[in-house]
This record gives sequence, C-alpha cells and structure tokens, in this order.
Amino acid sequence: MTEVPFTISVADDKLDLLRRKLELATFPDELDDAAWKYGVPLADIKRLIGRWKSGYDWRKHEKELNDELPMFTRDIDVDNFGTLNIHYVHKKSTVTDAIPLLYCHGWPGSFHEARKLLPLLTASSPDHPSFHVVALSLPGYGFSEAPRKQGFAIEQYAEVAHKLMLSLGYDKYVTQGGDWGYIITRYMAAEYGGKYVKAWHTNMLLGFPPSPLKEPLSFLVFLATPWTAKEKEGLARTQWFQKQGSGYRAEQSTQPQTLGYSLVDSPVGLLAWIYEKLHNWTDNYPWEDDEILTWISIYWFSRAGPAASLRIYFEFLKGRSISESSASFPSPKIPMGFSLFPKELLIVPKAWIRRGNRVVAEFEHDAGGHFPAHEKPHDLVNDLRKMFGKGGGAYGVVSRKGRVCLNVPHCSTSTSLSVCNIISMS
Repeated sequence: MTEVPFTISVADDKLDLLRRKLELATFPDELDDAAWKYGVPLADIKRLIGRWKSGYDWRKHEKELNDELPMFTRDIDVDNFGTLNIHYVHKKSTVTDAIPLLYCHGWPGSFHEARKLLPLLTASSPDHPSFHVVALSLPGYGFSEAPRKQGFAIEQYAEVAHKLMLSLGYDKYVTQGGDWGYIITRYMAAEYGGKYVKAWHTNMLLGFPPSPLKEPLSFLVFLATPWTAKEKEGLARTQWFQKQGSGYRAEQSTQPQTLGYSLVDSPVGLLAWIYEKLHNWTDNYPWEDDEILTWISIYWFSRAGPAASLRIYFEFLKGRSISESSASFPSPKIPMGFSLFPKELLIVPKAWIRRGNRVVAEFEHDAGGHFPAHEKPHDLVNDLRKMFGKGGGAYGVVSRKGRVCLNVPHCSTSTSLSVCNIISMS
C-alpha cells in the first residue's frame, strides 16, 4: 500500500471533447415566469454553459487545486472486492500531537469540499487544538477507482476509509462528515469505535421519535412537549425536502445506471443535475460561476465518471426508506458531536439525536446549509475546536501516545519511518 503523490492533470483530448459537447448543446423550452418552480432556470444554465465553453479556464483551477491540496493515491485491499486505488488529500499540522481527523464527503460533493477547512484545521495555536486532516475521494468519486462488483455498500466505504487511516499510521483518530459522510462515519463509529475511532462529529443527522410501543413514557413526553420555533422551522425544511427536493434520490436508488447515461454523455445534464442541489441545498450562498463550474468539472473529469457516484444510493437503500436502512446498523457508543445548520435537508429535534447517541457536544447556527465545509468553514471548524479542545466534551479522546511525524510535510508513518520517531508524550 505504497503512497504515491498525485497531481490532477486532465488530458487535452478530454478538454477538447468537453468543448465540442458544449458547442453542440441543445436546451429545452421553458414556461413563462417559471423561475425555480419547475427546476433550474434556463437562463442560469445558458449562462453557465456559455462560461464553461468560453471563459472558464480549467487549467487555472486545476493548478490552484494542485498547489493548495497535498494529494496522494494508494491501493487499499477491500474484503471480497479486490484492490482499489484511492485518491486522498493529506494535510499535516506542524503540531506533532495534532489530532488525526478523517473528513468524509457525500453526494454531490467531493474531496474539494475540504479545501477551505485545511488551513483552519491544521493551524497551530495555544488557544485551540490542531488536526492532521485526511480527506479521501470515496470509491467512484473524484480520482478514486470505482468498484466493479455489485454490493459495494456502506460497510465497504467505511472499510476503505478506515484502512486508509491505518495505512497513514493513524491507529487512533476522529471523523467528520455529512450526507453520505454521516452514514459512513456513523458506521465507522460503531464498527471501529473505541479501539480506533475515538469520537465522531457530523453536520447531517437522522433521528427518530420515541416508539409508542417500546418507549411509551418517552413517547408521552414527546407528545406533551411543545416544539420550539427552530424545531418548527426544521420540520418545515424537512417536509419541503421530502415533498419537493428528494426526487433525485428515488431515481439514484432504483435505476442509477439509466440516469448515468445522461450524466456521463451530457455536460449540460450533469451541470443541471448538480447545480440544482448547490442552489437549493445552501443558504443563500453567493455562488460564483467559476466556483460552480470547478465543482461540476471534478465530476465530469472524475476517474470513473459521474455515474459511479450514484450507485451508493442503490446499495444502501435497496428499495427501503432511509430510516429502515439506518436501523440495520448498530448504534455507536463513542462520543459524538453535531452541528445544526438551518438549511440542512433533514432537521429533527435535538432530543431525537440524543436518543441512541452519546452526545458530548452540540452546536446550532443561524445560517448555513448542506455543505457547511464550503459555505461556513469557520463555523464548522470552531465547532470542532470546541468539541476537541480543552473543556470540550471530547477533549483528550485521542491519546498523545504513539507514532508522530516530527514536522515532516505529508509524511506517512507507515511508509516513511526513516524520518519519523515513535515517541511517547504521556
């Protein structure tokens, strides 16, 4: 499992093919004054396609990604699925006893979401903890290889992430994730928690009310307790998402291959499919056109193609609801922290989250949506600093005892022991 430095370098012929496809773009008609009522406005798509075709400079943004993000690949053996070559960002703090943190993205995100977090999380200060950050591209996303066998589900995504952390010398670490990152890191907290994963933090949560049959007293308390104003707003947001914003999930969890043909062949289709989520799932975030196009381009130029990113929905849900699928996993026992943002997709009362979780830190914000690492990086990082800093509910969960790389940039203790010391600071 040797680590190999990675540089994004999209072939010229792929750029040329994209330009030709954009030149041949055909657009649908649109009803008068439709705005966002029926989906992405035609004017938005025409503007973005025009910019993508003439003006947007992928090479400029490619260079910025390469300059800012220390990227690598390595092979990870997955039980019953062979070996997958996994792409990841690995940014080490100069603080030798910094906390190893795995950042796990979801859909339609990527490793790119960690970009704004890296300088904040790795910063050194006596006032807050510092982190060694690993942000992987999930298998089938970004520049990671995709599985070729059916049945690659949450357990396998978690296995890849866990084995990646171990391969980097992090046998004790914490996690942060939202969307699929929530599902994956929750499973990791249950499966690898205690010995390896010491605490987990999430910004997207699933929670359920007490069962009238299994918890009759708690259920009565739930019925008798009035909802707060914020809880009512959260319920309204959740109901909007279920009724008007979740159609994509039905297709991706039942017939992902069918949708995949459109996303792989048509840059217009891919842009519209993802841009809708970037707009609807954020909290009035001031998207710039090049910012959107970089996000979409990572999917367009991804190693396996954008269709590969959809199959996780099929393998996890298997025709079931999210609650039914989630109930099949055990509950974690390790410390948990969560951050609530008002434009998240599923927002439940905090009391529901505390049920079945060992919550040690909770935060609630007045602004932000589904992509807080990108929208509100300072808020998310401050929450992590409070959770793992002195006086926080997860302070000291990662022992200062073990392998530490002494100020060696991007060092991996598993492959670079000649420049690492194994020390004890206890």
